[in-house]
This record gives sequence, C-alpha cells and structure tokens, in this order.
Amino acid sequence: MKNIDTAFRQLRTLTIVIVSLCFLLSTYAVYKGFASVQTSNDKIYLLANGQAVKANLSSRSENLAVEARDHVKTFHRLFFTLDPDDKAIKENITQALYLADGTAKQAYDDLQEKGFYTSIISGNISQRINIDSVEVDVNTQPYKFNCFATQEIIRSTNTLKRKLLTSGTIREVSRSDNNPHGFLIQQWKILVNQNIDPLNYK
Repeated sequence: MKNIDTAFRQLRTLTIVIVSLCFLLSTYAVYKGFASVQTSNDKIYLLANGQAVKANLSSRSENLAVEARDHVKTFHRLFFTLDPDDKAIKENITQALYLADGTAKQAYDDLQEKGFYTSIISGNISQRINIDSVEVDVNTQPYKFNCFATQEIIRSTNTLKRKLLTSGTIREVSRSDNNPHGFLIQQWKILVNQNIDPLNYK
C-alpha cells in the first residue's frame, strides 16, 4: 500500500509539473505570436522598380520636428520660386497657399497689388530660394518657427542676392493630397528681406 501511495504522489507531482510546463509554453507561444503580428503590422513593403522595399511604421511624434521643418521648407520653396510665366506662378502660389493660412494669402495679394508678379513676367526675371536653416520649437503648440534663407533674383544681366528671414507658427491639421504633412502655417510674416550683393554676368 505504501508503494502504491508513493507512486500516486509521484504521478500526481509529475502531472502537475507537466501541466504547468505546458501552460507556460502555451502562454509564451501566444505572447510571441501577438508580438510577431504587431511587428509585422509595423512594416510595409513598397514596390519600386520591380523590387520590394521594406518600410517601417513610426508614430508622428518621432518625426514631428523633421516633418514640421520640411513643411516650412516646402511652403517657402513654392511661394518664392518664380519664373516669368503667369501660369507657373499661379500654380506655385496655389500650392503654397494650401500650406498656410490667410496671412500668406494677404502677403500674396499685397505683392500682386504692387505689381510684383507683373514685373517678374515683363522683365523676364526668375527667382530662386535656398533654405539655409529652419528652427522649429515642437515643445509647445502651436509650434513656433524661424526660416533663414537666401533669395536669388536672376536677370539677363545680373543676379541679385537677398537675405530672407521669416517667422510664424504651425498647427496640426488633417493630411490631404494638397497638404501631405498635415500642418498649417499661421501668423506668417517676413522679418528681413534685404540685398546682399550683386553678381554680374556681363
């Protein structure tokens, strides 16, 4: 009887150990399965030139400063890149105005009223902008920014360089085809816009 009782206890202990190990193994397998699914959901594959390229998903907060700076750069490139072509000017300005509020529209209206765009077209002048740097404070909303840039006003005889400094704030809005970053520039103003030096091409 003692042998039977001892064998039963050993069998019961062994059964408990095996069941516990199975439970732990099943729990670990389920956990790893969910983790694997979550990891795979954070990765997408893009087809480029017939090859699959992996891209990782990240939250907006991780790239907030980068996206905000690029939004400011894109707006300034569109607003200040001009050629002596009425259609090209309107296309650039229209795209730029999707990225900013009424303060940018007011600046455009003021320049148009002064005949700035007419003089660009009649004088066969091109204007380019080189963004030197963009400072964005993403610690408090709306995000304040300063944009430092250099303008080149290109004529047939010379190129004039101008120093440009603008400021404003940025708030988050819904993303769209016209505003892929999902930001809107507000209270935009030009603080400095002055000549640096002419480069004669004669």
